[in-house]
Order: sequence, then C-alpha cells, then structure tokens
Amino acid sequence: MIARRQMTSPEGPATVSTLSEARYFAANGVKDMIYAVGIAPQKLAEVARIRALGVDLKIILDSVEAAKAVSDFCREHGTEIPVLLEIDVDGHRSGLAPECDELLQAAKALQDGAGLAGVLTHAGDSYECKSIEAIIAAAEGERAGIVKAAGRLRAAGFEVPIVSVGSSPTLMHSKSESGVTEIRAGVCAFFDLFMTNLGVSKKEDIAGSVLATVIGRQTTKNQLILDSGFLALSRDRGTARQKRDYGYGLVCDAAGEPLDDGRIILAGTNQEHGILTLPGDSSLKLEDFPLGTRLRILPNHACPTAAPYKYMLLVRNGIIIDVLEHVRGWD
Repeated sequence: MIARRQMTSPEGPATVSTLSEARYFAANGVKDMIYAVGIAPQKLAEVARIRALGVDLKIILDSVEAAKAVSDFCREHGTEIPVLLEIDVDGHRSGLAPECDELLQAAKALQDGAGLAGVLTHAGDSYECKSIEAIIAAAEGERAGIVKAAGRLRAAGFEVPIVSVGSSPTLMHSKSESGVTEIRAGVCAFFDLFMTNLGVSKKEDIAGSVLATVIGRQTTKNQLILDSGFLALSRDRGTARQKRDYGYGLVCDAAGEPLDDGRIILAGTNQEHGILTLPGDSSLKLEDFPLGTRLRILPNHACPTAAPYKYMLLVRNGIIIDVLEHVRGWD
C-alpha cells in the first residue's frame, strides 16, 4: 500500500534496494523497477531470472570493470540487462564523477545485451547540511551534476532516456528539476528524527514509530526499562552529530504525543532492552509508568528501524485499520 501510493501506475515505476524486494514487487504486478545498489557479478543470474518474468528490472554500476562483467554475462547467456551509470554528484558515496573519463569508458563497455538505460544519482551529502539554504544548494548540485553527466553521454552519441535523482532532503527543497526525468526518494514516506533535525519535516510528520512496553524500573537510577532495544530501533545514532541528539529515539505516549514537552529520549539500549532515564527536574515520575504502560518511540532513522519487522500496522486515531506486509532480507 505504501509503495503503491508513490507509484504512478500499478506496474511502477519503483526503486528497490534488494533483490528480495524486486521479487516481491514482481510477484505483485510491478514491472518497471530499478535495483539501485551497485551490482556484483554473482547477482546477475538472479537479475536475469527476474527479468525473464517479464519485469523491466534495471541495474546500476559505476566502473568499467562492472560494465564488462555485465556485458560478459549477457553475451554468455544470450540475454539483455539495461544499465544505469551511477553518478557521484557530491563526493558522498559511490558513483562516477560527471566530468571523469571513466563515465564514457563505462558506457562504451556496455556491449552484447548490456545496454545503457540512463544515469542515476543520490545526493547523500544533503544529509549533512546545516541549513535549508545548504539543502537547496545541494539539490541544485544534484540536478546540475546528473544533467552534466547525461549531456556528456549524449554528446558522445549515447541515448540517455532516464535521468534519475533522489534524496528526501533535495526532493523537499529543490527549486528546479530541469533535465531530470524522475525522482527517487525513500525516507520521505515516513520521515524520522534525522529529517526533523534537518528541517525537512516536523515531528508531527513522522509516520513510523515503534510501540514499546514498560517492563521494569531502576528506582535508584530514575530509569524505566522498555522492551525495545537496539534490535527494535536499530543502532543508528545519526542525530548525535546534529543540532539535537535524540539518543535512540524520542519517547511519546501511546498516541504519539512527546512526553514532557519532548524532553524524554531513549538514552540507552541493549539488545532487547531500552533504557529511559527521567530528567531530575521532570514533572513525570517513575510511578506514572506502571508495568505494561505502552510508549511510542519515534526513530532516528526510519529505514533501519523498519527493516527487521515482518509486518507494519497502519493506525488511524488509535485504531489498527490495516496490516501491511514488509519485505525482509538481503540478497
């Protein structure tokens, strides 16, 4: 349901980050997909198998070596696999620089069924921005960089039908998408505390949360023990380097209202246990939280928090209105 709300048709387009997701989407009628993680040769057989189901599954790569590996596979197996070249627009992670020589070399290395379908980027450095103005600049850098890469390829005689960008901060604050054909952004479907710190969303925009239960207390430490450790919330501590550190999550009542004017965070976790320390000057007391009390934790990063769960519950006004399947597993 969440994915379909973001697609323009029942058949896509959609971006997946695992082949498990690609198989699940394919089984549910989605035909137009990008597997947006750099390809390893060992995964090409599974990519080909999914494509044989009638799915236009595209892959990405960022080197001549990878382009040759895909070309070799296609030639040996008599198949076709469309490829997007990953472009690095901000030095954040993987990809080819828009101006580098290897960009054209990688495109030329796509042969024998391995075909250039376009270019793709993710402006990951936008996650490090300290102001909305900086995010706006990152969005323009993302756009300009990918358009430059596409222009160089076209000038060299290649067709570049797809020019794909995507990060939630730049999605929310870009001023122009001239030359871009699609935007892929993920965490904006839920938002989280990291996005709130960036100014991309507000706390009330955060749709994903973990419902935890009080299972104990440490009176001398003024602490509550919850059944939500780092397996439930992830070890992502991204907010520690931002303007406000939310520990392992912001603690709310069961309805999602932050406790004590938003002052209560989950300061520590073990594998299965969350540790909530009440501030000494808090108006709340340990006895306000009897065993079995439900508390809702807003996460630092929605993606790794959601990843382990088999199902997601869609809640409206405190009532569960749907149970959504969730794809798990990496391959």
